Amino acid sequence: MGTRTHTEVSVARQSPQRPDADEPELDDTDTSAAADEVEVDRPAADRALWDEVRIDPVEIALPAGTGFTLRAYRPARELTPTDVDERDQDDPFLARRQVVEAEDDEEVVILDEEFAALSAEEDDEDEKSDGKRRPGKADADADGAADEARADDEDGADDEADEDDDAAGDEEVPVFLTHKGRLLLFKTPESLVTFIRSGAPNDLSQLDSWNELSERLEPADVAPLDEDTYELDLVVENLRGGHDAWDPALLIEAGEVARDLAYALRLPAVLDMLSAGSSLDDLDEALRASVNGGVGGFLGRRRLKKIGAQTASLGWRTIVGKISAVVDWRD
Repeated sequence: MGTRTHTEVSVARQSPQRPDADEPELDDTDTSAAADEVEVDRPAADRALWDEVRIDPVEIALPAGTGFTLRAYRPARELTPTDVDERDQDDPFLARRQVVEAEDDEEVVILDEEFAALSAEEDDEDEKSDGKRRPGKADADADGAADEARADDEDGADDEADEDDDAAGDEEVPVFLTHKGRLLLFKTPESLVTFIRSGAPNDLSQLDSWNELSERLEPADVAPLDEDTYELDLVVENLRGGHDAWDPALLIEAGEVARDLAYALRLPAVLDMLSAGSSLDDLDEALRASVNGGVGGFLGRRRLKKIGAQTASLGWRTIVGKISAVVDWRD
């Protein structure tokens, strides 16, 4: 499956209300008054500013809490990636991994052995059930070598490579409110606005619309849309509940923001775990198919039954942990 863009339509989530059985029911008058109160306290935010600056407020829930941040999409050629040198120096596991890789460039270091082992077991079971051998690394290497030989013989190979580079540079990629490889999350809209107005260094300040946002932003404007609100804190527990309890909207949206964060924060391990062909990507594909009607939805639900809940929950626990580790919480 190819890399998804932010333009994909998220599946609408159904959130049925669960009234407390012990709570007395309100009469029609009280219900109407409560509704009026909600409308007064939470007026609809004006989206004009966000549309003009092409930046969006985002709300992300993690096990440590819920915070607000900002996200934008721009062509890759216009962005300078966040600097992770300082962050990586503070990561003893990364430092150890870099030493191993320096000793042997060809050595493959498994970051999450338990998750990798479970994924391998699932692949073996799929091979047995399919009754055919899947291509292994040797097959992939042989195919890759043949492809390279054919490419070298084609005229204009260099020109095609240049065109690919141009296309990659024009592709819109995510950038968040980050600094030195860490995601800045604010517990209140007021603290987010105070930071933005302060002129403190951050990776979004490179955008041409940043100054305008700094001058005009008010706390009332920080009201993320439903599609920009993500509940990463619920993903692992939802997966542990088993196939029948899985919430497609929750999991699909979590995958979208995790990919964006992994790219913007330069977390290659997370990108690998969610890359095309991985077990978590298979889960994402099956979830997207399952919410469709007809034969496609039926086949998607059948695919979900073959995905191990333990592997999925363990993989997502690792992803949420890696993202949480690079969050800089601000009051």
